[in-house]
Amino acid sequence: MLRFAALPVAVLVLVAGQASAAGAEPYRSAIQPLSKPLRAQLTPRFWRPGCPVALGNLRLLTVSHWDFGNETRSGQLIVHRDAAAPLAKVFRRLYELRFPIRHMRLDDMYGPKSARPVDGDITGSFHCRESVPSPCTGGSRSGRWSNHAYGLAVDLNPVENPYVGCGRVRDPRTRPYVDRSRLRKGMVTPAVVQAFRSIGWGWGGDWTRGTKDYM
Repeated sequence: MLRFAALPVAVLVLVAGQASAAGAEPYRSAIQPLSKPLRAQLTPRFWRPGCPVALGNLRLLTVSHWDFGNETRSGQLIVHRDAAAPLAKVFRRLYELRFPIRHMRLDDMYGPKSARPVDGDITGSFHCRESVPSPCTGGSRSGRWSNHAYGLAVDLNPVENPYVGCGRVRDPRTRPYVDRSRLRKGMVTPAVVQAFRSIGWGWGGDWTRGTKDYM
């Protein structure tokens, strides 16, 4: 997980159109308030009264990205309004790096179960929920809001970048990626971490005491 530490001032709308990789489509990004249909789609499963951020403080961030087939796609995240413009810059850098993202559409994250990818490898941000306890401790509730509940965290390719505690994972599909010594497609690299650090965000892969959140 890559998450908020300190953020620059927000910009409401950003569209970037310069080519960021040789021979590639230009990188593009846009930031918009949540539409009424999108607000309704989020309620009540992903947002409800009592969540720590109001729907009016969330934004829809649309960015160009590379997929696992080396094709360019348009992906979308719902993030805190203060994080939207900084994250647009981060995803520009990921586009320049040709870092592949498997699934990053709104329906992948927020659509009906039948519309979601069966592999579960969904890159996402906002979800009004508690933080997930480490696999070291087990359980499903922490009693604390996750940074995702504020739209201030991004999970990148969660299959290739698992949540690991004491050598254990919650999703068996992620076990082949517990070994971080061999870089494979979709795994978070130092350059990806640095892109997020450039806006003041930290990385769960740097955690200590037996727990790592590589996504």
